[in-house]
Amino acid sequence: MYEVFLVLIVFLLIMSLSVAVFSIPIQLGLFATWFIIIGLGLKLKHSYQDLQDSIMKGIYNGLEATLILFTVGALIGTWIAGGIVPSLIYYGLQILNPTIFLVAAMIICAITSLATGTSFGTAGTAGIAMMGIGASFGIPLPLVAGSVISGAYVGDKLSPLSDTTNLTASLSKVNVIEHVKGMIPVSIPTLLITGILFTLVGFFYVNHDGDLSQAQAVEAALSETFNIHWYILIPAAVVIALLAMGKPAIPVISLGALLGAVWAALFQGMTAVAAIKTAYNGVVDISSGVEFIDSLLNSGGIVSMLGVIALILMALGLGGLLDQVGILRAFSNLFEGWVKESTGRLTLATMFSGFLGNLFGSAAYVSNITGTKMTEDLYDDRNIDRRVLSRNTEGGGTVTTPMVPWSDGGIYMSTVLGVSTLAYLPFLWFGFVGIAITIFYGYMGWFFFNSDKKKGKSDHKSA
Repeated sequence: MYEVFLVLIVFLLIMSLSVAVFSIPIQLGLFATWFIIIGLGLKLKHSYQDLQDSIMKGIYNGLEATLILFTVGALIGTWIAGGIVPSLIYYGLQILNPTIFLVAAMIICAITSLATGTSFGTAGTAGIAMMGIGASFGIPLPLVAGSVISGAYVGDKLSPLSDTTNLTASLSKVNVIEHVKGMIPVSIPTLLITGILFTLVGFFYVNHDGDLSQAQAVEAALSETFNIHWYILIPAAVVIALLAMGKPAIPVISLGALLGAVWAALFQGMTAVAAIKTAYNGVVDISSGVEFIDSLLNSGGIVSMLGVIALILMALGLGGLLDQVGILRAFSNLFEGWVKESTGRLTLATMFSGFLGNLFGSAAYVSNITGTKMTEDLYDDRNIDRRVLSRNTEGGGTVTTPMVPWSDGGIYMSTVLGVSTLAYLPFLWFGFVGIAITIFYGYMGWFFFNSDKKKGKSDHKSA
């Protein structure tokens, strides 16, 4: 057992030094950790072939995420070139008020993510627009990123269209709609409290006169650089509508990328070939005269996602190794004696297991697996419905993904929004408030459900 903890300490040391001290690409840190875990596996008498197969299995289980990232990268590139993202920023500046901007940004991203089921897609479209608007109002970008990510993970956690929502429900053996219903008692107060926090910050922080003059300068720069009209937003409406109808994410996002290229050729004066190329290379030649707008909009394309995709492949492979050598089982055994009859400790154990998936597996998919599989038997032993397991897993796993600098969510959000993970971390209020409420419910015994295995029903247990 001591070898397990030693390896995990070495892993944390490698990742922390990579991020905070030496600025080494996180992908290299994860790659190096592969061989540390392989060394432990060989010492524990696992064959190298079994260890290699576990890497492949781990990657295969989460491969869909990489395919989605390819399409999201293409979408961002063509939507910037087609004027769709610039138009969202332009109209947002005209409609939104600096005082309510932070809470409005959270709500807009929450609605988008609920309708589409993707935090990555939300951050890459509406999120980029919100970053541009917030910067135009003079609001610090880490704070804007906090509101964007808070809203984006509402849908990632709650939407029946979300991959993590469906995965957690599947792993917990719970109907996805029942899983969503089970999260409502936590999510509604979390949203209300988070909204109040962002509203208060908006009232006490914003300097209205200076912010509005800067916003007006950005509006002028955008209107001079792009063709801005209401019909430019049609591709965004099409994509959101199709995703809200439950259509598969990859073809829908790919269609959106194609429409963006068509719009770039039809309305932004680009040649057809140049417009199509932005799907791969992104946009690199925008010069609006406003530095932060140029920095924000000269981005996108499949190329911009390659680093994130490499990270996810490394993380998924690491998750497979952790499972193969028994590290996850070792933690599960530790929890069994600790939780006893305490629903609070059981809640903490599940949430911590999910967070471990992000910390050591570096991916939301891994957190969903560790949160459910490390503690599911503990719920069955105590006759607690699996809906509580799935709710606690989302609370400790899904929403903590962007909090870890080397996770897929942390890398993606920092790459797309242009703010480092450690900079926006203090403002991920949806995640922090949700964690606090979930733990509170656990210790109070509120909104737990008894499992009646014989009748196949669940009864609400009040505190």
